[in-house]
Amino acid sequence: MGENPAARNEIARDEINYPLCYNKFMSISQPSSETTYQPTPEKSAEQREQEQQVKRVMIGVTVGAVVLLVLLGVAIFFLLQPATPTDRIRDVFIIVVALESLVIGVAMIVLIVQLASLINLLQNEIRPILNATTETVNNLRGTAEFLGENVVEPVIKLNGYLAGLYRMLELMGIKKK
Repeated sequence: MGENPAARNEIARDEINYPLCYNKFMSISQPSSETTYQPTPEKSAEQREQEQQVKRVMIGVTVGAVVLLVLLGVAIFFLLQPATPTDRIRDVFIIVVALESLVIGVAMIVLIVQLASLINLLQNEIRPILNATTETVNNLRGTAEFLGENVVEPVIKLNGYLAGLYRMLELMGIKKK
């Protein structure tokens, strides 16, 4: 009515430029994330400290592995000597392996008990929470349907009737445009 045809064409062009978006602001290019991150001096010091700590751990693990390999080599060398009492060493290793098996068995029992506890938690505490949440969502869905049918629809109909009445009064000349 009071709109400029050029403005209408500009709006149409804007809509054409953004055909797959809900609004034109969705397709405005965001600032690129390719900007380089400049850490503050405190953070860079923390990062350097963490990197140094990781390096220390890696060096420690490497040194430990080398020492273990050297000790294994020395043990094999001495066990291959003819005067070594290998039967006693064998018995000690059998005892160590038996104790290790006992420790592993206890750890497995603890794991099974923890797993049973987790299953109990899921069945007796999480499932009722999920059921209550489902019930709440269903109640909200029913409330939304009720409001849509009994509040929003009548308001929309009334708005339509009033718009029709307003237009009729305009056409009859009673109401000014």
